[in-house]
Amino acid sequence: MKTLYLLRHAKSSWSFDDLSDQERPLNDRGRDDAPAMGRALGKRRICPDLIVSSPAVRTMSTAVLVARELHYPHDKILVESGIYGADLDALLTIIRALPDAAASVLLVGHNPTITEAANALSPNSVNEMPTAAVVCLHFECEHWTEVSQGNAEFYFYDYPRNAS
Repeated sequence: MKTLYLLRHAKSSWSFDDLSDQERPLNDRGRDDAPAMGRALGKRRICPDLIVSSPAVRTMSTAVLVARELHYPHDKILVESGIYGADLDALLTIIRALPDAAASVLLVGHNPTITEAANALSPNSVNEMPTAAVVCLHFECEHWTEVSQGNAEFYFYDYPRNAS
């Protein structure tokens, strides 16, 4: 069995006109919501085998803050440059190329693609995921190459307002 947690990055700041999109940091709410979602995942006794993040500052910050709450070493977060700017097909390719040694993966990415991936892989429909929302899917398969909506089970959908 494989378990995938799709996490949209926490709320980012638009206050810095001189920064590129990839350099935008989290805002105050994002810096509060990311660890809150980490604690919510921790209450479910979740500790992924692997955390994979887009290289954008807001996704990496989200990944680090969540990892800290899950006691996952932040230096073990895998940065996957292809997540940033990925369309649905590209993100699904990244997911299906995850290492089989990892039974559970937390992938931190961007909308709209993270919501599109949740809907492409889940038997349940997911509305547009707000910032810091997470969808958990279980797949009845041995290899990431085999994950699909056909072997998926929707486990949960959570977001900051709901998690507190």
